[in-house]
Amino acid sequence: MTNPLLADWTTPFEIAPFDAISDDDFAPAFEVALAEHKAEIAAIADNPEAPNFANTIEAMEVAGGALDKVLSVFFSVAGAESNPARQELQREFSPKLAAHGAEISSNKALFGRIATVWEARDSLDLSAEQQRVLMLTHRGFVRGGAALEGDADARMKEIKSRLAVLGTEFTQNLLADERDWFMELAEDDLEGLPAFVVDAARAAGEEKSAGGPVVTLSRSLIVPFLQFSPRRDLREKAFAAWAARGANGGETDNRGIAAETLALREERAKLLGYDCFADFKLETEMAKTPAAVRELLMAVWEPAKARAEADGAVLTEMMHADGINGDLEPWDWRYYAEKRRKAEHDLDEAALKPYLQLERMIEASFACATRLFGLEFKELDVPLYHEDCRAWEVTRDGDHVAVFIGDYFARGGKRSGAWCSAMRGQAKFPKVQGPVVINVCNFAKGDPALLSYDDARTLFHEFGHALHQMLSNVTYESVSGTSVARDFVELPSQLYEHWLEVPEVLAEYATHAETGAPMPEAMLKKVLGAANFDQGFATVEYVASALVDLAFHEGDAPADPMAKQTEVLASLGMPRAITMRHATPQFAHVFAGDGYSSGYYSYMWSEVMDADAFEAFEEAGSPFDAATAKALETHILSTGGTVEADELYKRFRGRLPGVEALLKGRGLAA
Repeated sequence: MTNPLLADWTTPFEIAPFDAISDDDFAPAFEVALAEHKAEIAAIADNPEAPNFANTIEAMEVAGGALDKVLSVFFSVAGAESNPARQELQREFSPKLAAHGAEISSNKALFGRIATVWEARDSLDLSAEQQRVLMLTHRGFVRGGAALEGDADARMKEIKSRLAVLGTEFTQNLLADERDWFMELAEDDLEGLPAFVVDAARAAGEEKSAGGPVVTLSRSLIVPFLQFSPRRDLREKAFAAWAARGANGGETDNRGIAAETLALREERAKLLGYDCFADFKLETEMAKTPAAVRELLMAVWEPAKARAEADGAVLTEMMHADGINGDLEPWDWRYYAEKRRKAEHDLDEAALKPYLQLERMIEASFACATRLFGLEFKELDVPLYHEDCRAWEVTRDGDHVAVFIGDYFARGGKRSGAWCSAMRGQAKFPKVQGPVVINVCNFAKGDPALLSYDDARTLFHEFGHALHQMLSNVTYESVSGTSVARDFVELPSQLYEHWLEVPEVLAEYATHAETGAPMPEAMLKKVLGAANFDQGFATVEYVASALVDLAFHEGDAPADPMAKQTEVLASLGMPRAITMRHATPQFAHVFAGDGYSSGYYSYMWSEVMDADAFEAFEEAGSPFDAATAKALETHILSTGGTVEADELYKRFRGRLPGVEALLKGRGLAA
């Protein structure tokens, strides 16, 4: 029988036929598709015709279609619905893919053809997008080591292969620690917890077959437990397990992986002629240099640290008033911050949550996209990889735009966090194809599912990424959607978060789970008034992580990353009751792959832009101003990576932003 991964998909909108695919299909399909891509690359490299844009660059755009199909399905399920078979396949595929990529990037005949087209670019009558694709292709090969010879070439291949293995191991170790640990709760231990936390703990206990409620290391459960549990001993135990992920010794310990990864990245950069990995990595980003990144982060660090220290003093007094002497600890901060928020803003998370139903927040995110961009959403009945997943067809003026898939609930086989990916990107070459976009989150299940305000913000954030994919309108898939500079890619997602805070959006969609009543105006004002509450804490934990990431890659690779982490935090005067948002052994952004390595700062770089970009709507007099929304789509959301990011932003806003709007938005301005 034909392998369903390799067959033509006759499903609606050519969505992967998940109901026909088994784990046994992946390995044989991968081998066939890999061999096919190798043959396609060889045909391009060995083409006897003189190289031109069509037979070299466009041919490379088309090559690997079968492999892309197989991998888009595999990596979607490997991240969101992992099992031992898929983990083993991931360990098997990763080095093969790395070797395959290194083989392509070091193919001298292929690079010779690309270089020939590049050198003749001014005489080829290429469109602006074609010139951009040619430049990115040539640059990517040079940065991938195509110009290396002999031992350097061979060593680069070894480094890439090893890094792929290490990234997979890091991810799987972290998943194992998060999956395997849980803390059983007796009925007395539930005292003081709001109903939504109790319900989530009971649901987690059922999933773990624990016979009662449990706390797991899913952020959607452990964070509210740390916020609400009056049991300091249980908070300390849960926090210790959360902080120890990836650093528990034994087979799942990530500290050695981090050290080896950093050493290999430094060696890779030096093979290519760079002083350090950060110089190499940032060259193609908006920031360009480590110095520019550090300047931004330090401009935010000082006011954030001052705010956090002042807040910490208040929380310490509250703890002492409870009869607990000594210092405020990391497992105390969220608990006393929540009590303070309730006291100062009269905002009770437990009272707020029933107004933030998952279903209504999905509707809100869709409704804003309808008002801003004219998109319509119709739910589809199609087989997907898990029963929790849902799909919608996205249209505009009756025309198909995209398929959007939502996978919202936490479960044991899903890696932590939230992310957006395209199972198929938008393109017009070699044929017109609409994107298939997926948002994956880790919200606690419930009936109905209720979100924290932070959860709701995450939902809007990931949907902002999805809009970047769905509204893409370019010719070549390699520059479509989110194929942009890393420190630009978070702009659409972080900008979209602002619409959650638009009062008329909350007034319409924040309705009570039991009564259906809209959020009372007084509560709405409290929610918006408390939007910047505890921003000192949030900013410090984030910026500390970004500065540690930068320090790891800015100079010589540290032999002991944990010692380097300690050194950096000490030099910053890190408040003792706040930890890094992602400590090194669980810093998947940085060590699960190269994606955010020396690039974790990019969320804040993008926030500088998103704060300024939303001001464009405010200046126009409405968060739904049609002309501003059109400009946003025209200059940013539809253009993918066809133009340099700073130029795109200037086309939208007329100038580049400063840090002032960010500090104002976080309530950190003097």
